[in-house]
Amino acid sequence: MRAIIQKVSKAKVEVEDKLVSEIGEGFMVLLGVKETDEDSDVEYIKRKISNLRIFEDENGKMNLSLKDVGGQILLVSQFTLYGDARKGNRPSFTESAKAEKARKYYEILIGRLRDEGFDVKTGQFQTHMEVSLVNDGPVTIILDSERIV
Repeated sequence: MRAIIQKVSKAKVEVEDKLVSEIGEGFMVLLGVKETDEDSDVEYIKRKISNLRIFEDENGKMNLSLKDVGGQILLVSQFTLYGDARKGNRPSFTESAKAEKARKYYEILIGRLRDEGFDVKTGQFQTHMEVSLVNDGPVTIILDSERIV
């Protein structure tokens, strides 16, 4: 499972010129699910999102978590995070989970983050979305559950 986390001052998702979700300060999370992902991958990504300290404290150090600042999460499914363009110019998405599995794990992650007390907004699964955000910093972190040490 892969997640791209961007610290944002605001973010929103629109579908066909209609607002689907928007947040203020928090995390914009793009989530890719791999065909071989299991529950442990969801748990790893949930734990990292919940505890990642990338907000500045009173001394200007990245020392505060999303919980500490009361931030929100905008979580958007993005199968293209497993696009492989090493051969040729057209990416292959063979490692991306099929829609049924991807939706299941996406919804599990949403539920687990909400269980942690986070205000989680979402994109619209399997639609063409327009995602807008203001990356604060900019700060962007890439997580990959396969790279667990």
